[in-house]
Amino acid sequence: MNLINSVEELADIIRKGGVIAYPTEAVWGLGCDPYNESAVRRILTLKDRPEYKGLILIAGAKDQLTPWLETLDTNASERLISQNEIPTSWVVPDTTITPNWVRGEHQSVAIRLSQHQPVQRLCAAYQGVIVSTSANPAGLDPAMSVEEVNAYFGDKVDAIFNAPLGGASQPSQVRDILTDTLFRA
Repeated sequence: MNLINSVEELADIIRKGGVIAYPTEAVWGLGCDPYNESAVRRILTLKDRPEYKGLILIAGAKDQLTPWLETLDTNASERLISQNEIPTSWVVPDTTITPNWVRGEHQSVAIRLSQHQPVQRLCAAYQGVIVSTSANPAGLDPAMSVEEVNAYFGDKVDAIFNAPLGGASQPSQVRDILTDTLFRA
C-alpha cells in the first residue's frame, strides 16, 4: 500500500498516467487524467465497468471548469459552480471537450465542483479536473476506508491519498445541468 500525503507527488503520478485512490465527500474514489486513455481504461478494468456507462469528472476550483462553462448559458454556468449542501455532479452537454472513453455512449459528461478540501488541493496541484469514480469493483459497495481500498485493489493502484473522507452521507447526486432533472439521488 503506497500511502502518500503530498498532493504534488500524487499530481505527478496522475500526469505520468497513474491511477490513484483518494477520499471524496462521502466515499473513496479512483482517479486519473481523463485525457490519458490507458489510465482511464485501467480504472474501467479495475472496476469491471463497461466504457459505455461513462465516468464522472471532479474539479477543485471553478477555473478548472472553464472549457465547459464557456459552452453553457448563465443559468447553467451558475449551477455548475454553485455550492450545494449535497455533493452534486452535473450532466453537461459535451461532444468535443471530454474524450469518448470518459463520456461513454453519452453526448455529455458528469462534472462535480468539490467542496472537499483534499480534492481541492489535489486538483490544484494537478491543475485540472480528474476522473472521479467510486473505488469499488462492480457490484460491491464503495470503499469507505484506506483498508477497504487496499482490500479491493492492493498494488493495482499506484498510490492512495492519505487524507480523510468528507462528511457527506452518500455519493454525489447526479442532475442534468439544463433541466435540473435528478438522475441519481
